Amino acid sequence: MNLNKNLISLSGDASFRRFYRNKNKKNSIIVFANKEKKNNLLVYDAVNKILKKNNIKAPKLIKEHYKENFIEIEDLGNKTIYDVLKNNKNKISYYYKILIILKKLQKIKDKKVKTFNKKNYFVPKYTKKKLFEEAKLFLDWYIPKKVSKKKQILLKKKLKNIILNLINNLQIKNKIFVHRDFHISNMMLYKKNIYLLDSQDAVYGNIAYDLASLIDDVRFKTTLEEKKKIFKKYISINKLFETTKLQNDFEILSVLRNIKIIGIFTRLSIRDKKKKYLKLIPRAWNLIELRIDKNNKFKELKYILDKFFPKKLRNKYEN
Repeated sequence: MNLNKNLISLSGDASFRRFYRNKNKKNSIIVFANKEKKNNLLVYDAVNKILKKNNIKAPKLIKEHYKENFIEIEDLGNKTIYDVLKNNKNKISYYYKILIILKKLQKIKDKKVKTFNKKNYFVPKYTKKKLFEEAKLFLDWYIPKKVSKKKQILLKKKLKNIILNLINNLQIKNKIFVHRDFHISNMMLYKKNIYLLDSQDAVYGNIAYDLASLIDDVRFKTTLEEKKKIFKKYISINKLFETTKLQNDFEILSVLRNIKIIGIFTRLSIRDKKKKYLKLIPRAWNLIELRIDKNNKFKELKYILDKFFPKKLRNKYEN
């Protein structure tokens, strides 16, 4: 796309998308992607259609220019929920509003949607294989950067087995609509409503996944007490009485997600030269530590991580 003087570049996300605001056209954002454009443009809009159909706020499509690698969507302004909450002493009440949105999200039953190119898109399942492939990003990108070649083979073998065992210990069936990146940086406040962003990776999976994304958010710190309050409120809103399985899956998925995040952020710095995410890796480690400490199901994982990734390494990141 040839940029002209009327387009203002906006801060992007971890995808291959780029965002621009059109100065001469009110309420219009250009979303450009020349890599993985099906997922970043076509599927992105398709999932947004599903959300809007189910009374969940999401950006609406103004016009598609798919052959030119971009779409136009409505402009939701600049205020993310992260911006709203970072200096807000009453953030827990805001989290309760978000849990109502999560409840709506998890009631979605739509398995397919018509895209703007008139073809059906089917929301995929979050399979055990997919969960493993994501966690494996830690093995493929972070370990080679931090561990000597001599130690890598044995470490990777042990971690593969541990990760597979954790995935096999999930207790709840994969049947719930999952946003898959449900955290406050992917929510916008616009006209007093909360809008969801970055929804193109939605799947049908485990009910605990989006809850883990929200509570154990690598970008935004909350205290352990706040995390417990949000978890308990989720249970009360959804009237869940048997919480043991939910707690089990929540903890496993939080750990797997943050292991994946460390791998993704390392890949972004090496492959895509996006180094700003490296500063979040120590936070991901902190969240992993929070869930595996004194938790018997993570005993083997804790032993391996403590042996190969000491505190000094976990707390360090490169600029």
